[in-house]
Amino acid sequence: MSMLAAATPTTSAHFSAPLFPSSHTPRRRVAAPLPRARRPRLATVVASVPDPAAGPVEYTPWLIAGLGNPGNKYYGTRHNVGFEMVDRIAREEGITMNTIQSKSLLGVGSIGEVPVLLVKPQSYMNYSGEAIGPLAAYYQVPLRHILLVYDDMSLPNGVLRIQRKGGHGRHNGLQNVIEHLDGRREFPRLSIGIGSPPGKMDTRAFLLQKFSSEERVQIDTALEQGVDAVRTLVLKGFSGSIERFNLVQKYKFHRV
Repeated sequence: MSMLAAATPTTSAHFSAPLFPSSHTPRRRVAAPLPRARRPRLATVVASVPDPAAGPVEYTPWLIAGLGNPGNKYYGTRHNVGFEMVDRIAREEGITMNTIQSKSLLGVGSIGEVPVLLVKPQSYMNYSGEAIGPLAAYYQVPLRHILLVYDDMSLPNGVLRIQRKGGHGRHNGLQNVIEHLDGRREFPRLSIGIGSPPGKMDTRAFLLQKFSSEERVQIDTALEQGVDAVRTLVLKGFSGSIERFNLVQKYKFHRV
């Protein structure tokens, strides 16, 4: 049994049965010299985004990974808003981030009835794939259930966007994740706008800079809105609600 299963016995039944057998399944006593315990029943849940053509779907959890750099030095910087979003989801959903596995800090729980694995890679931004790739393989999470959350300089500060798939947009962390997913790009992503460097400011210096007080207010509001958007995505998939969310985000700072 993995470290994750050992650390979170109350949520283990949500996950893949071979890895996480239910710890509360009753065992039958038999009056025999060498009694055998009854095999635990396997837990199954309907996937939140099923493929209609595939018939009944065996459940696998969502893996929600925020990209960032570990350590107090980077706390609150523009490049770490992915970490902040995962922390906000964990707080709102009552999920404790208390397990280390595959170069990552993990939290296991659920959104509604749907199990989720929250991930904050500790391998530093440019090597995020070294953490996320092995986790996705270990828990057999399909691409359509891997949600990456990261900073985006192509969006205004505090503007969010959810996409089904896409490229890396010269984002080193995202590029490394794609490389460790065998070059596949067909996974959802939530990008958080952080604006672009003013004037001739160095890009790296801009990314590792903390937000101004006004920008911080916009980011905090965006994080609240992002939690609601992630809930909608996990529970309903790419429905019309997500399309409306993107439209509202696109124009939320436009003044008529």
